[in-house]
Amino acid sequence: MGENVYLFMVIALAILAITDLVVGVSNDAVNFLNSAIGSKAISFKTIMIVASVGIAFGAISSSGMMEVARKGIFNPGEFVFAEIMIIFMAVMITDILLLDFFNTLGMPTSTTVSIVFELLGASVAISMVKIIKADGGFSDLSAYINTDKAVQIIFGILLSVVIAFTIGAVVQFISRLLISFDFKKKSKWVESIFGGLATTAIIYFILVKGLKSANLFGGSFSEFVVTQTELFLLLNAVLWTLLSYVVATFLRWNVYTLIIAFGTFALAMAFAGNDLVNFIGVPIAALQSWEDWRASGVLPEEFAMNSLSAAVPTPTLLLLLSGGIMVITLWFSSKAKSVVKTSVDLSRQDEGDERYQPNY
Repeated sequence: MGENVYLFMVIALAILAITDLVVGVSNDAVNFLNSAIGSKAISFKTIMIVASVGIAFGAISSSGMMEVARKGIFNPGEFVFAEIMIIFMAVMITDILLLDFFNTLGMPTSTTVSIVFELLGASVAISMVKIIKADGGFSDLSAYINTDKAVQIIFGILLSVVIAFTIGAVVQFISRLLISFDFKKKSKWVESIFGGLATTAIIYFILVKGLKSANLFGGSFSEFVVTQTELFLLLNAVLWTLLSYVVATFLRWNVYTLIIAFGTFALAMAFAGNDLVNFIGVPIAALQSWEDWRASGVLPEEFAMNSLSAAVPTPTLLLLLSGGIMVITLWFSSKAKSVVKTSVDLSRQDEGDERYQPNY
C-alpha cells in the first residue's frame, strides 16, 4: 500500500504539471505577446505562429534550469523521500491555485517568484516540523535550507526588475531619438543601423544565452561563439546592417516589422527556456525521486534524497511534450487573451473601458 500511495502522488503531480502548464502559459503569455500585439505592426496570427516556434525552441533548451527545483532552495540530503513528496505536492497545488486566481482577475504575476517562494515556504514548514521533533532551535533551519542559493535567486529576481527598467528606458530613449517622429522620412542608413544592432543583440541573446545548453550546434561553432564573442558580435553587426540596408532599399520591406517578429520569437524562446522549470520542474524532480527510492528498497521514511543533489538531464521527450502543451494553451486559452488585454490596455494612448477604475 505504501508504494501505491507514492505512485498515486507521482501520477497526481503529472496531472498537476499539465494543469500548471496551462495556467502558467495563460499568465506568462503577456511577457512575449503584449509588445508585438500593442505595436500593431504584424497580424495576430503571425505573432502567434512566431511565438509558437519560439516556445518549441525554448522548451528544448530549458533542461539545465530544472536544477532550481531539485536543489536550488533546500538541501535535499536533509530530507527523506516521504518528506520531499509532501513538499512537492504542496508546491504544485499552491502554484496552480495562485496562478489561476490571478489569471481569473486578468492580472499577470511572476511565475518565477511564485515557484521560488512556494518551494521556500514548503521546505521551511517541513524543516520546522523536523526541528521541533528533534528538540532543535530556529538556528538549525540553515542546515535544511540552501540559504546561499535561495538568497542569490531572490536577489537576482529583485535585481532583474531594476536592470529591466534601466535598460528598457535607455533603449527606448535611443530608439525614439533615432526613429521618432516621422520614421518613414528617415534615411535608410538609420533604419539599417538600427536593424543591424537590434538583430545582433537578439542573435547574441538566442545563441550565447539561450541555446548554449541545447547542443544544437557543432562544437567548433559553439566554441567560436563563446571564445570569440566580440568578433562574433562585430561580424553579425556588419552583416545584418548590410542585409537590413538591402532589405529596406531594394526589397522595400519594413525592417522594424521584421525586428518585432524576430524579437517576439526570442522572447517566446526565453520564456519557455526560463519558465518551463516553474511549471514542470517540481513534478520531474518528484518522478526522479520516486525512481531513485523505488530502486533503493529502503523505507520512504528512511531514504535520504541525496540523489537530488546530482545533475540529472531532463528527458527531451518530456520537454517537447511540455512545449506542445504550452503552444496549444497559447492558441486556445481565453484567460491568456484576458491577461494580454489587461497589459495592452495599460499602454494604449486613447481612452477606453478600464478593467479597474481609479479610486480617490
